Amino acid sequence: MANIQKRGDNSWFLTVSLGKDHQGKYIRRTKTVNCRTKKEAESEYAKFRQEVEAGEYIAPQKMTFGAFVEEWRDKYAVKHLGYKTLYTYESNLKIRILPAFQHMQLEDIKPLHIINFLDKLEKEGSRGDKKNGGLASGTIEINHRILKNILKRAVEWRIIKRNPVSDVQKPKVDSKEIIPYDEAEVEQMLRALQREPYHWRIMITLALTTGLRRSELLGLEWKHLDFNTGVLDVSQSMIHALKGEVIVKQPKTKKSIRKVALPSSMLKELKEYYDYRMQERNDIGDAWRGGSWFFMFSHTDGQPFHHERPYLWFRQFVKKNGFRYIRFHDLRHTSATILINQGVHAKIISERLGHGSITTTMNIYGHALRTADQAAADKFESFFTSKTAQGQ
Repeated sequence: MANIQKRGDNSWFLTVSLGKDHQGKYIRRTKTVNCRTKKEAESEYAKFRQEVEAGEYIAPQKMTFGAFVEEWRDKYAVKHLGYKTLYTYESNLKIRILPAFQHMQLEDIKPLHIINFLDKLEKEGSRGDKKNGGLASGTIEINHRILKNILKRAVEWRIIKRNPVSDVQKPKVDSKEIIPYDEAEVEQMLRALQREPYHWRIMITLALTTGLRRSELLGLEWKHLDFNTGVLDVSQSMIHALKGEVIVKQPKTKKSIRKVALPSSMLKELKEYYDYRMQERNDIGDAWRGGSWFFMFSHTDGQPFHHERPYLWFRQFVKKNGFRYIRFHDLRHTSATILINQGVHAKIISERLGHGSITTTMNIYGHALRTADQAAADKFESFFTSKTAQGQ
């Protein structure tokens, strides 16, 4: 059999033989290329043969993107992605990515298809709601990341040779400046909290004094508080709580598992709140539905709060009281900024927040730390100025 056969005006059929298999059948790899001359075809054959003999050639697979996503989901996503990450991936796949790519053959997806898709997400009407403008830059970056992840698996599993997303520049994310509450705003909020349900008052105060994440607050059980030492053991997070399905996991990084000391006033409030919750549990008796869990923050019958509930409640609380809007997560930033302004070392703040490294803390709170540093320098200025004045 000829290795190079002309099939049409500019079409050539290439064949590379690899001997016989264990049954005595010939092993061949074939490929059709478009070339104007035989010399060009011979050049393509040489490259093709080199790929085949090096084990680098991947025969085209007639698999659609939609079909491959099913394989990716079963063989990779459910095993390696966290619950929240998988939820985000599935949501964006359903709403945006699959409608655009599901019927395309994997090998037909080119960088330009990816670029056009991402560009469309920036356009008016791409949000799918009544709000003006395109999707947020962070959401567009997530869609780029999802496509890259899926097609990377296709390369690893030798279904396609190259990931087309690798040739597309990662979308730039427009970071919004974090402006947490200052001390005056915190005092105002704490006064307003006195009129709110007991559990919300304690949760918000604890968020401010510890800098815990929302999932960490929801995952706290009373066994995690040492009343003798006043130290919280942050060792689990509430990932999901809906329709009786409760997912509680260890934080995903070792640094997130930590001990956080409480101020004495917070410890006192928690002792009183614990007595209140114990009485509440005793009064409810057989109607208790918390099982073996005894979360600090839950419904009266022990059932955990829905994982989005603190965010939703806080948003209404801020609006009702006419406060400047910040997210629930910004209570964590408020806690860190207060500590910075009090002169607490960045390493201690990093450990309280459960950051992977002090570099993370410096990157997030660099502006606040520089402001605090300037304030420290100003103190030296006033000190030396007064000393100079005394010497005159």
